[in-house]
Amino acid sequence: MATQIIMDHTGDTRHQFDPADVAAVAEAERRFKELTGYGFIAAKRMDDGRSEIVKTFDPTAEETLFVPRLQGG
Repeated sequence: MATQIIMDHTGDTRHQFDPADVAAVAEAERRFKELTGYGFIAAKRMDDGRSEIVKTFDPTAEETLFVPRLQGG
């Protein structure tokens, strides 16, 4: 199972999907595009535990973290 983790002011929300399920992948890609369109930064976890910022949806990523853009004030 792949997981998308969305961080926000309430904590985090997790969405899991099966990369072999075409409909689930389409929904995960829609969510990716929606969140990055709102300004969230997306990063996928690498095998060595580090993260790498991604600009396009990767259905093979085991875990993708979405972090809201910081706002100054």
